[in-house]
Amino acid sequence: MDPFRKVLFSLISLVILIGGGTVGYAAIEGWSAFESLYMTVITLATVGYKEVHELSYEGKVFTIVLIVFGTGNIAYTIGSMIQFMVEGQLRKLLGRKKLQKQIQNLKGHYIVCGYGRMGKLVSREFASKPLPFIVVEQSSEACQRLEEDGHLFVQGDATHDDVLEKAGIRNAEGLITVVTSDSANVFITLTARGINHDLYILARASEDGAKTKLMRAGANKVVSPYTIGASRIAQAIIRPSVVDFIDIATGRENLELQIEEIKICSKSTLSGKTLINSGIRKELGLIIVGIKKNQQMSFNPDPATEIDTGDTLIALGEPDAITNLEVIALGARG
Repeated sequence: MDPFRKVLFSLISLVILIGGGTVGYAAIEGWSAFESLYMTVITLATVGYKEVHELSYEGKVFTIVLIVFGTGNIAYTIGSMIQFMVEGQLRKLLGRKKLQKQIQNLKGHYIVCGYGRMGKLVSREFASKPLPFIVVEQSSEACQRLEEDGHLFVQGDATHDDVLEKAGIRNAEGLITVVTSDSANVFITLTARGINHDLYILARASEDGAKTKLMRAGANKVVSPYTIGASRIAQAIIRPSVVDFIDIATGRENLELQIEEIKICSKSTLSGKTLINSGIRKELGLIIVGIKKNQQMSFNPDPATEIDTGDTLIALGEPDAITNLEVIALGARG
């Protein structure tokens, strides 16, 4: 039985027992409701205090029955409550230890600083990929939501070295800082860059001048949600069909069309082949809209372009075909 239900059941049984004892004394001895309740409580509590009035033979028999059943019920109730409290604390302790072990085993993950509106959306997208990540959040309320959402998290101030160390920054692939304060994002970027020089850092900027400061602090990329949002609103009016296409291609919920970036591994059979000979278009029905070589992006690449290990393909097509290409790019099959 669930510990909470066990406690609830035992408390209800105790209330019924006290009520039954009160009614029993009132009916057998003719006492008032309060006197009957008082006699029931001191009997069940086994305090050994004197009776309210002299008991009749029937009253003594009833008291014996009440003691036999009552003491067992009280012991069961106390045991249930202790079990509930101990198991609750133990479950919480074991859950925290499990969380810490998962955090310690993280490698090549991403650290998301802040679990506000943007941080929550970023975490949801990462979880849907899925992409390994951990959230650093200072607010207790936000940490409660993180626990409910099932995300790994560290509670603390992301501007402090020890907090980022707990989040495994030395083994992390990247860091995304999306707290509401630009100054806090600058400090987080400075702290993160000081610990891990190879870390990819993406930062949020609210004010116009914050982008320059964040880049100087060590951010690889700075995003302004207000600028992007305003541009998106304008484009939805100026080029509505283009915006609709982008929504379809990049939407996580879309089941018909998807755009994805896929990195070619050394074991992949695609390495060394040209786009036209790779079978990506003919066999998988995918369109390669771009290819990234040595950090240089080439849009609408020539069919004779050779695919090399480490290249990143920007593919557009059906989700199942995208999944098949990801498998081939990893070298799982040809």
